[in-house]
Amino acid sequence: MDFSWTEEQNALVEDARRFAREELGGDVVARDAAGTFDRTLWKRAAEYGVLGWAVPKEHGGSGHDLVTAVRLLEALGEGCRDNGLTFGLGAQMWGVQTALLHFGTPEQIERFLPPSLAGDSLTAYCMTEEGSGSDAFGLAATAVREGGEYVLNADKVLITFGPVADAAIVFAKTNPDAGRWGISAFLVDASAPGYTAHPVEAKMGLRTVPFGRVTLEDVRVPADQLLGKEGAGASLFTFSQGWERSLVLAPQLGAMQRQIDECVKFARTRKRAGTSIGKHQAVSHRIADMKLRLETGRLLLYKTAWLQQKGLPNLMEAALTKTYLGECFRDSALAAIAIHGGDGYRTKAGIERDLRDAIGGLIYGGTTDIQRNIVAGLLGL
Repeated sequence: MDFSWTEEQNALVEDARRFAREELGGDVVARDAAGTFDRTLWKRAAEYGVLGWAVPKEHGGSGHDLVTAVRLLEALGEGCRDNGLTFGLGAQMWGVQTALLHFGTPEQIERFLPPSLAGDSLTAYCMTEEGSGSDAFGLAATAVREGGEYVLNADKVLITFGPVADAAIVFAKTNPDAGRWGISAFLVDASAPGYTAHPVEAKMGLRTVPFGRVTLEDVRVPADQLLGKEGAGASLFTFSQGWERSLVLAPQLGAMQRQIDECVKFARTRKRAGTSIGKHQAVSHRIADMKLRLETGRLLLYKTAWLQQKGLPNLMEAALTKTYLGECFRDSALAAIAIHGGDGYRTKAGIERDLRDAIGGLIYGGTTDIQRNIVAGLLGL
């Protein structure tokens, strides 16, 4: 593994950081407080090319290799203080687009991918249900074949973009007696009769990306909107979630770098009894630990992306990356608040928001407990 960078790659990264800082700002404090998703910012990111960074050129993307795409997303997270927006972009890239590119027919890709790349269409990834969160394949949703259509009934929860999506990838059982091998995936138009997108649900963090419930009541879906083969839903889910689990936390690395820069600046200028607080080990050691988490997390993420890029097994690395980066961001956010004291606790500074956003990383895409179960199982336990 060689993680050296060309001048061209460095220039791309620097420009991505500049773009995020200058174009993806806005009043994130107000949008976070109101729980508002800014589709203008989404469109702006799409026009810059973010949603196509990892998409092959023949499909309209930039065709960057995965490690380069991950580093660009890291730069995006450093420049953009809106963790909800960067999370949403990653979820769309790794969960939705990956599933479509690897399992979709040419006709499905031609129909659904271009509007996604352009930022004109949002697709929800509908797997989670009230009774099947960590037990993903224990879903109750059904899809019954009737001639040239499937009739879907489902109640999906905690769906990213659920309240505002234009389409959805919906997982349902086509053969309930076959267990996980009886699950299929469908591309469903949100305008279909019987499809209901419920209002945005308030949550602790990541408030600028909408989450919510999606229900389907006797929704008729043409058979040509089956994504992959019938019964291949579990394989599709495992594959696409492997990508998301591996790579979706890349922007958090950038956020961690931003935290360090801001903490160093604050510790140099804030004085206590005439001495910069950075001279006190209680402060300087916290910042040193933040740097340690950043560098080790970066190496683990890049290794996971490199393995994914090479098509090599990385189930262990993906689980470790998801666990480690999620907990590192949480711990660094706590440290940043402690360093800034009262300033860090106040909403207007934007520091406490990182902590609230970080908690989501311990849950979505498979909780850290589930990731540890994966690691333990791979170790033979």
